[in-house]
Amino acid sequence: MIHLANPELLYLLLLIPALGAIYALGRSLRTRRLKRFGDMKVIARLMPDVSRYMPTVKICIELTALFFIIIAISRPFVYTSDPDSETSSSETTSGIEVMICMDVSNSMLASSTDDPKGVSRLQRAKFILEKMIASMQNDKVGLIVFAGEAYTQLPITNDYLSAKMYLNSITTDMVPTQGTAIGAAIDMAVNSFNPESDFQKAIVIITDAENFEDDAQDAAKLAAKGGIQVDVIGLGTEKGAPIPVPGSPGEYFAYDNGQQVITSFDPKVAKAIAKAGNGVYINGASTRAVGELKEQLDKLSKTEYTRHGMPDNTNELYPIAVILALLLLIVDLFLPYSKIKWLTKINFFTKN
Repeated sequence: MIHLANPELLYLLLLIPALGAIYALGRSLRTRRLKRFGDMKVIARLMPDVSRYMPTVKICIELTALFFIIIAISRPFVYTSDPDSETSSSETTSGIEVMICMDVSNSMLASSTDDPKGVSRLQRAKFILEKMIASMQNDKVGLIVFAGEAYTQLPITNDYLSAKMYLNSITTDMVPTQGTAIGAAIDMAVNSFNPESDFQKAIVIITDAENFEDDAQDAAKLAAKGGIQVDVIGLGTEKGAPIPVPGSPGEYFAYDNGQQVITSFDPKVAKAIAKAGNGVYINGASTRAVGELKEQLDKLSKTEYTRHGMPDNTNELYPIAVILALLLLIVDLFLPYSKIKWLTKINFFTKN
């Protein structure tokens, strides 16, 4: 018998009939509009390449792919032996809780070096954090993005795969309000921790520390009073760099008078925040950045907890659903909405 690790996600299957109904309504409205112009048989002759069936075929393929995707994230599995004799893969381990606060203001698009065409601060930040998460084994991690406001992207978890997925999807347009509200990010990170938890906690802020809107030092002091360490990774140079306009290669943000906007990193601000939070300041341009951060986090005492996993006597089936969904999406990619010319030459029905 097939079992599901996340059966509650099957509620997402309700999206399939809902999307199907929306598609059917759209096709119905399209037909009504076309009928206003005259007889459908005459209109069909004026649109010889339009297919009556391909849009429906494609939506059926897409909805079937969605079905398999939902099944995959529900994680179906079967027992490879008697379920009554299952042995849990749960284990007792120890770690800390780390909340990452990542700056996604437009200034993070600027070069992380003195070369305007160098690697952007955002890409450098992703590289550092990806290596940091890869070095974790038993710690729990969460993710907050901030610019003029702060938003939680990932609550505290030991699911490193999800953490990397969210990290790779970060862009500067995730937060509509521009600015660098470091204090708001620290406050949100503090509130993201469970106050009743015995875990040692740390907040890692990665930012260019420019144009912050609130008193980040006070927020860091409050966090430190609550036993939460605040570390800061600084990106950029004091010389500064222009900010590229997203989607417009070679163009940079400018003031109304046409002068380019130059964004500079202020190490004094970053160091002051780290000092207020009883943490350390780390230069993000250093090749030792990840190592220095790991050394700092390793100073915190570890707390024992039980980490749960799938039972040992199970076989995961979700890869099958993923492969089927992928194959359907590839087929859908190559199917046009118009008539397939070579099929029109085949007569599927013969007259007696």
